[in-house]
Amino acid sequence: MPPEVFDMIAFGLPGGWEWIAILLVVLVLFGHRIPTMARSLGSGITEFKRGLKEGGSDTKSVPPGSNDSTTPKS
Repeated sequence: MPPEVFDMIAFGLPGGWEWIAILLVVLVLFGHRIPTMARSLGSGITEFKRGLKEGGSDTKSVPPGSNDSTTPKS
């Protein structure tokens, strides 16, 4: 491919200083919400892991074709 194609693909992507400026603007606008969001994300991950641990012991294996309560009766 000619080098012009790579220039067109990369055109519009922010460089190093632009990313720093974007990060600063985001921190100024949403800085007070970041700790709350991080705490909520952490508790969600903890609940998910706890559910995975408890979910494995709560499920019972039912052989296929057996009568269980989830099979609709006609």
